[in-house]
Amino acid sequence: MSDDAAGPVKPRLAISIDHAQAILDGGAPGSSVTGVVELYGGEIGAVFELARKDAPSCILKVYPASLQWKMAKEVHVLGLLRNINAPVPHIFFADESRSVIDLNFVLMTKLPGIVLGRREAALSEPELFAVHAEMGACLRNIHDITLDSFGYIGPNGVWTAHRTNRDYLSFQFAKKLGDFRARGGDTALADRLEAAIADRRHLLDGAITPRLCHYDFHAGNVLVTSNCAPHISGIVDFENAIAGDPLMDIAKALYYFTAKDAPKRDGLLAGYGAIGRSDWREAIDLYRLYGTLELWCWLGEIGRREALADLTAELERVSRG
Repeated sequence: MSDDAAGPVKPRLAISIDHAQAILDGGAPGSSVTGVVELYGGEIGAVFELARKDAPSCILKVYPASLQWKMAKEVHVLGLLRNINAPVPHIFFADESRSVIDLNFVLMTKLPGIVLGRREAALSEPELFAVHAEMGACLRNIHDITLDSFGYIGPNGVWTAHRTNRDYLSFQFAKKLGDFRARGGDTALADRLEAAIADRRHLLDGAITPRLCHYDFHAGNVLVTSNCAPHISGIVDFENAIAGDPLMDIAKALYYFTAKDAPKRDGLLAGYGAIGRSDWREAIDLYRLYGTLELWCWLGEIGRREALADLTAELERVSRG
């Protein structure tokens, strides 16, 4: 979810071959559409594969009416990533005219491979370690990109720009605690969380330079080769990107790992390489707290209240040290 998410708004639409051809003529003329298939994607953009005659397939991503600016953001972030050593899509064409369909869309290259999440169950522990080590190395390359300020990235750069990471995360913690209270979260728990965050606020000072963070880096947004030894072939969905502390990105990447996922966790950290901060584990714990609070607020916003009990229990545990 993003700082400005507005609920489950993924477009529900059908793209005919004629519509797809009109889109292709505007962005990649000279080839004919032979088929359209909707692909599994996130909760925001609708994603389609356009098969072309005598040319590789390409990807059409359509953005919801309430989040049309997400298109410009993704174009901006992929532009920042143009020269990094990691496989990311190239955008052929971005259209906000609404002349073909009444929504903003981008046309981009289709990266090879299949979603890692669909292969993980069949992989051995050494294979899981190796492919997550590749993920860690890719994440490190993304973090090599620096920005001018900390904050959430919008269509043309950082929105809500903050001079320091402490300023940014203090703002975000206060915002999420306010949302937590407003959506019916226990006020005594919110007070304890506020105190726990204040006690650890010094951990936010370790990030001096704002760096590009994917901030949704998991097996569902990573493509791998389909042969026996999987290798990273693509990284997608940069619509949640922020300018922040790389440890915040790592914490988000590790968020859903359990004890049985040790090969994934160890591989990702090994591939990422040395972290030059003695307090990095404590900082990741603080960012996990933020991620839990953020997820609680998101699920509360979209009406998934049945999922809040487990998150509340984790927040209770953290608040009591």
